[in-house]
Amino acid sequence: MIRPPARPAPAGTVYFSLLGPLTAVRDGRPLPLGPRKQRLVLATLLARPNTPVPVDVLTDAVWPDDPPRTARKNLQVYVSAARALLGSDSRDGRDRVVHGCGGYRLTIGEGELDTLRFRSLARAGRAAGERGDLRTAARLLREALDLWEGPPLNDLRDSTGVAEEAERLEARCLTVYEDWAETEIELGRAAVAVDGLRDLVERHPLRERLRVAWMNSLHQSGRQAEALAVYDDYRQLLARELGLEPSPAMAALYRAMLGRGRTARPAAAGREAAHGTALPAAPRDFTGRREELRELLALLGSPDERVVVVSGPVGSGKSALALRAAHLLGDGFPDGRFHVQVRREDGSARTPAEVLGELGRLCGVRAPGGSGVPAEPAVTAASAVTAASAVTAESPVAADSAVPADATVPVGPERGPAAAAVSQGAADAWQRWLSLHRALIVLDDVPDEAFVRGLLPRSGPSSVVLTARGQLAGLAPVHRIALGALADGEALELLGKLIGPGRLRTDPAAALRIVRACGALPLAVGVGGMRLAVLRHLPLAEYADRLGDPSAALDELVAGDISVRLRMASGWQDLSADDRRALGRLAGPAQEGGFTLDGAMEALGCGERAAIRTVESLIDAGAVTSPAGEVTAHAALYEVPRLLCLYAREREEGGFSPG
Repeated sequence: MIRPPARPAPAGTVYFSLLGPLTAVRDGRPLPLGPRKQRLVLATLLARPNTPVPVDVLTDAVWPDDPPRTARKNLQVYVSAARALLGSDSRDGRDRVVHGCGGYRLTIGEGELDTLRFRSLARAGRAAGERGDLRTAARLLREALDLWEGPPLNDLRDSTGVAEEAERLEARCLTVYEDWAETEIELGRAAVAVDGLRDLVERHPLRERLRVAWMNSLHQSGRQAEALAVYDDYRQLLARELGLEPSPAMAALYRAMLGRGRTARPAAAGREAAHGTALPAAPRDFTGRREELRELLALLGSPDERVVVVSGPVGSGKSALALRAAHLLGDGFPDGRFHVQVRREDGSARTPAEVLGELGRLCGVRAPGGSGVPAEPAVTAASAVTAASAVTAESPVAADSAVPADATVPVGPERGPAAAAVSQGAADAWQRWLSLHRALIVLDDVPDEAFVRGLLPRSGPSSVVLTARGQLAGLAPVHRIALGALADGEALELLGKLIGPGRLRTDPAAALRIVRACGALPLAVGVGGMRLAVLRHLPLAEYADRLGDPSAALDELVAGDISVRLRMASGWQDLSADDRRALGRLAGPAQEGGFTLDGAMEALGCGERAAIRTVESLIDAGAVTSPAGEVTAHAALYEVPRLLCLYAREREEGGFSPG
């Protein structure tokens, strides 16, 4: 249950505002915040309240290009000024700003910082909306928006670091404004939102959810011609700027307005019709993959593609790409976007019955004997605005109603008694739901084709994204996107996000050695970056040397509870015994720049036909990469990711045993 937002702190407390220019007041009187660099430090600490902020992040915010040798001493002066301004914590008398292993941490309460109060009000408002109390939801969301006084930190945006934090805050404000506008439309009070939506659309012309809300507010206010013009303007803008079309949900809304005239919105039916979203947070450090992301968005926006397989070796960023696309496609899937992890924490596959049960609970699939699979509502302006809102909600349907215990049907290969079959009623209910709804399902880390065949849509407008280490060659017809290593520039960009661009520039040659030693895999570069962010004293060149040592590289790629070696071990367990033996023997030549078919024959000690079958089996399993274009087997140069090579050699030599 969401707790009610706290009231502002008592008299005498300093109250900071970031949702506009950076300001501080005490008892209604503004406080001076010092010179610009001091304000940059304070803004960066306040933008990440109650969280350690690395010194490098503060340095990049104040001196983005060329920090002086005295940068750390200067930072200490600015932090001391912040301590004096904030005073001590009234609860325990300690300093509000303390330095620890993760950097500087500023402790501050909800009644002392507008962004914390904004977040609390927004959460309470959304919770009220989920309970069906739309009037309370609208009031709380409006209270949150009253704290938004303009572009956040607009007086300090010439600092790249502060500008990034400000854009994140502005995106949060826009989302809450959309929530509020849609709630007012549901209440039949669309006119109160029209002018504000128009102003925001002018500032954010490509934000579709704002446009949908503006269309609906105009339409409900009796201004149909203007509502239709909003769609036409947006369609032309998308075609001109991006070569894209509006989402199917927005197009459906447009057609509904053309055909129905003015339609009043029922107070709460729209929220009951929508099933919402169940997605992990969007990956904050997503980098590169521009072509693959563009291709995936285009495929999922097409009415002809229902299943897309994103494949690649361990750590290539398959899940991040799928989630990035899912978060960007909210308006295209009015019946929700749902993510289900197919494996457990230890890397073993869940049973098909477990996965189907979770899908049933998330999507609200009701089995025979209950209330039945919900019927698809007619496409109206009312249902389309709910589609654009993508309200997060988990259906209250219990697991045993989503997967009844009547007849059974095999789904996936035999995996023991618990996994041999799932309910025929559940399978039929799931397929019926898919046939009636347009939803996006992400099934993450699929072990093989047989596991998911019964879960894929046989008809209807829903789409499924499968991520898998292997190619899932037995699935057809599907579209496939294969991921490999990042380009050097993309890998360096990712590393810079984690350690700070200033530190990256201190030794660009060593940074390049680091990402190449990581095989330019997002997982490994990310773990290396997190490790360097903690070991701020460690020169990049020294860390590059450590990673360059084949016997030490996997030992160095550990950050907290995230271990690249353990992730490699999980992928290793997926291989057949024959493939493991073959990969162990091919790791040597692969580490020296790839191998040819002749090299495979020599390493495996077999003939040409057997070598081809072995290499192609490893390609299918995602352990070996082949050229993208057509080339004969003898002319092809095959590669194994560097870190997988190192792990395979460890196993071949008996140097590591997982678990």
